[in-house]
Amino acid sequence: MKKIIYTLFTIALLAGVLTSCSKEALDPTLAQAKAVEGSITKVEDIKGLLYGAYNRMTGSGYYGRDFIIWGEVRSDNCFSNGNSGRFVADARMDYTTNFGGHWAEAYSVIAIANIIININPDEIEGDADQLEHYIGQAYALRALCHYDLLIYYGQMHNGDAAGLGIPYIKEYKSEDIAPVRDTWQNNLNDIYADIDMAISMMDPALDDDSKELFTYYGAHALKVRVATYFGDWSDVVSSAEIIIASGNYSIVPGAGFANSFLVDGDVNSIFELAFSSVDNANINGLQYIYRGTSYGDVQALEDLYLAFDPGDVRAAADMIGPDPDVPTRDYCNLGKYPSYDYSDNVPVLRYEEVILSYAEALWRINPADANALTQLNLVPAERNALLYTEVNEDNILKERRREFCFEGLRFHDLARTGRDIPYVDTFNQTHEGPAYGTYKFAFPIPLGEMDANPNMVQNRGYI
Repeated sequence: MKKIIYTLFTIALLAGVLTSCSKEALDPTLAQAKAVEGSITKVEDIKGLLYGAYNRMTGSGYYGRDFIIWGEVRSDNCFSNGNSGRFVADARMDYTTNFGGHWAEAYSVIAIANIIININPDEIEGDADQLEHYIGQAYALRALCHYDLLIYYGQMHNGDAAGLGIPYIKEYKSEDIAPVRDTWQNNLNDIYADIDMAISMMDPALDDDSKELFTYYGAHALKVRVATYFGDWSDVVSSAEIIIASGNYSIVPGAGFANSFLVDGDVNSIFELAFSSVDNANINGLQYIYRGTSYGDVQALEDLYLAFDPGDVRAAADMIGPDPDVPTRDYCNLGKYPSYDYSDNVPVLRYEEVILSYAEALWRINPADANALTQLNLVPAERNALLYTEVNEDNILKERRREFCFEGLRFHDLARTGRDIPYVDTFNQTHEGPAYGTYKFAFPIPLGEMDANPNMVQNRGYI
């Protein structure tokens, strides 16, 4: 499967007008905005910008490593052994306002998406249908990045329906140079609006088959994820059924499970981010943080390993086991992001997530719906695992934990269902199992953003 090639136009444009500074990521200067506008005249220019946005998401602070690892070490899946000093504070859920997180990286992607969304199509040379498809992708990216920020910085888990979310940025240049945090509910409404716009603008016939770009069905898969997190179950069902009916995807068979993390664009992939041996996060990527003598800081807790049934391919020796470079280091992730040349694509949205979310939605809507159990068992049936005899929240979370371990979803599954973080290892689990609703469930707003923006309000517990 091909890898995205980032054009020289993209590199030059991003180097010249976008920075990694948090303040400028939210509010580019007028001079920067004019420079960008004057550079975009053709559909190919839009394509170049779009590829640049995808590339920004592969940095080590975002899907290249940190964003995924936080979802593991802040849960009952993994811990940091401190071998290189990485993710020690994260595993304790002990943050100061100096913590930057992926705030700047996500907002830089949003800035690029806003350039594309706010262009005047009448001034762009080229195929109008393709242009609309690209703009639809930009809407999907803007929705995803705001969602990713919201689930780490939003105040959804303190019992306040009017709790603060994040600044939802809709323009590359804005007269509002000090944006405020909207409520998380308004953020959610904006995310849904962007997803729906993406769906309306993207034509499945124009979808790229590499799966390294957002597609019509990828936007529906994003809606499934967002709606699952916020409990909008009818939306989960409607989008999941559109994806299922397409026939474009399938659960990867058990015999090919390990290999699915080695190849690009497998049958279960809906959206993944492109990495290659020459374009990657290098030693600051997922491979080194899970394995190896230099780093290898993030290990699985024994409780995760024991959650698998005997014979489950997801806990086979090529998936979880001792680090081959450090045999005394037990329960390491061996099978996901396995290549030491850093070339493995990183899955963002998999078909298995759609199926398990669909099963959950059917059960939430009608606990007597027999199809909920059928759908739930589709995944373990392909993993040589025992099938479930009933659907309940414990079984749903158990199956999601086993299927998506090391991919960053576990913390968010616990948070969205209002659960305390299970305290399963008194020696290795240094966060000691925070109760649901504690301020530690959200990150602090970065100090740089607080200093630059007089309207910014800090999260509770960090003031």
